[in-house]
Amino acid sequence: MEWEFSMLYEVSNAMRTTLKLDQVFYIILTALTSHEGLGFNRAMLFLVNEKDNILEGVMGIGPHSAEEAGKIWHYLSQSEMTLDDFVSAYDSFKRDPESKLNTIVKGMKIPLREDMGVLALTILEGMPFEITTEEARLKMSPDITRMLNTNLFVTIPLKTKDKVLGAILVDNVFNKKPITKGDVRMLTMFANHAGLAIENSRLYEETVYLSNIDWLTKLWNYGRFQQLLSLEIEKSRIGSTPLCLVMIDVDNFKNYNDTHGHLKGDEALRNIASIFQDKSRKCDPVARYGGEEFAIIMPNTVKENAKLFAERLRSEVEKFYAEDTAITPEKRLTISAGVAIYPEDAVTKDELISKADVALYQAKHSGKNRVYLATKAMN
Repeated sequence: MEWEFSMLYEVSNAMRTTLKLDQVFYIILTALTSHEGLGFNRAMLFLVNEKDNILEGVMGIGPHSAEEAGKIWHYLSQSEMTLDDFVSAYDSFKRDPESKLNTIVKGMKIPLREDMGVLALTILEGMPFEITTEEARLKMSPDITRMLNTNLFVTIPLKTKDKVLGAILVDNVFNKKPITKGDVRMLTMFANHAGLAIENSRLYEETVYLSNIDWLTKLWNYGRFQQLLSLEIEKSRIGSTPLCLVMIDVDNFKNYNDTHGHLKGDEALRNIASIFQDKSRKCDPVARYGGEEFAIIMPNTVKENAKLFAERLRSEVEKFYAEDTAITPEKRLTISAGVAIYPEDAVTKDELISKADVALYQAKHSGKNRVYLATKAMN
């Protein structure tokens, strides 16, 4: 028992060393599976998605088959890895394309209903379930049993205050070691610490996220845009891939604001931001650069494709406000855009922004509602 409390203390300290949510998940599951920790064959973590009322798999650690288990345990016995070694191996785990159990767990979504088996009941009733006999196994959803390749296991709720955040599932599917009442008590104590660590990490990540978001449009703000552009330029430099920057300005916005008022002006910026977000790829950060100006970073994109994309955005905005009969056609909201590419047009972040901005300026002063490409001759 003294060893178990010592382990719990060490793991709690490890969870306090990071506020990154995925690293906290990894530390929790590592503590459950390493030979210095609780030593279960496998551990899986699930979190509640309150919006969709489902339980989602987020991470699984351990082998998926007996053959894989044999290879892993042979490696561990040879290397004598400590708990710290396991935690340090997180980056390798994250990049491992062969982590079959993790892939399966991350694909699981379980509706939170009483008829959906033990994992759902763990959340709904907020209590552990010990599926350690054949009779108890019948309570488990056959689909989940087949997916996880497990028969006998224990689930423990992850709690913080009076709220159930998720559940941990552990088993000894390969070495068949019995899970005792003492194991369940230890798991419950461990889960209380783990629940608090997850909640703290979530609050931290939410705070960081909100500090990087523009309050009106919910796009990335100017500061985050600068960080992301620096990061993407460095990736492009290392990978020798093109990177396009699209700078966009809303045409006739001052006139629209003066005619309709600031509330309508804010609504227009939100609508246009929504168009940009919906039409962009997930890998393309969209930011509010300032006022009625926006920026879109397009990694691994050639200039011609970036121009086609910007033209689609221009067409969508024009179409959205085409029926605004309160304003004459030449004063309706449209957008102008400038496109520049790294490294062809510029080799630094400031040069890239400047070149895209100059192209945008020329689009504005050539009649608005158009897209211009930067050239090396532009100043």
